[in-house]
Amino acid sequence: MSTFNNNPELKEYAQSLRKNMTREEKHLWYDFLKKLNVVNRQKVIDKYIVDFCIPSAKLIIELDGSQHYEPDRKAYDKQRDTFLNAQGYTVLRYTNFDIKKNFDGVCSDILKHIERTSSTAQGRSPFPNREG
Repeated sequence: MSTFNNNPELKEYAQSLRKNMTREEKHLWYDFLKKLNVVNRQKVIDKYIVDFCIPSAKLIIELDGSQHYEPDRKAYDKQRDTFLNAQGYTVLRYTNFDIKKNFDGVCSDILKHIERTSSTAQGRSPFPNREG
């Protein structure tokens, strides 16, 4: 199965989303994910735009606001996650409330998944550009 990441119909919209991130997306990006040097924001994968993607770990990170609890949106998210899983990705979902009230826990959970997935899949550090 292959995915294409340059869906021209979504490219411009993804760029707009990068410029207009939610408060919680900005917090996760600027205070944690950006420093890892392995994360893409608003990445186009086939017909979807994911909030954050870590290709080396085949991880997708989604931040869910209240709209994700609506029945139609829950069904859409399930269909989307099933498609992304079939492409080899693991989808991690956190709520905006998680970001506000348990930021350190969210970051720890993401790191755990990155390290486990990347080291298993590639036998090397998932942080090629990180000093440490």
